[in-house]
Amino acid sequence: MACPFFYPVEPFDERRWSPRPQMPLGDPYDGECRAAAGDRPGEQDLRNLCNMGYARGKCPRFQDSCSSDAARFSAASDDGETITIAWVVEQDHRPATHGRLEYSKAAGRFTAPPADQILHRQAAAYVAAYLRRKAAPAPAGGPSRR
Repeated sequence: MACPFFYPVEPFDERRWSPRPQMPLGDPYDGECRAAAGDRPGEQDLRNLCNMGYARGKCPRFQDSCSSDAARFSAASDDGETITIAWVVEQDHRPATHGRLEYSKAAGRFTAPPADQILHRQAAAYVAAYLRRKAAPAPAGGPSRR
């Protein structure tokens, strides 16, 4: 669950993020805090708040008037041509809003992107991580694909 103000810009150098928990956007990201125009959070905030969400009361930049606490993403389906991304914006650990986005692999973009720029960028970051993981070879000793 990423912070609703976190605008991911580029994957975080994973060598500096070891060991890492399961990441809400699939990979850890460096980026901007859009609660405070163009602010670049420090490494600790990126690790503990921006990438992980639920920063209310923990982050001085978090706007208490915000009605959401975090955003979740998951690949609901992938038919080889289109990836359907399910997203949920949470408030107090409960779904507040939700929806689905269709990502065209051929076009390299969402067919109908969300109007919210942050949600759009977070979903795009999630898709990039999903595609990277899917293309990566299976680890040795893992389940075989037959």
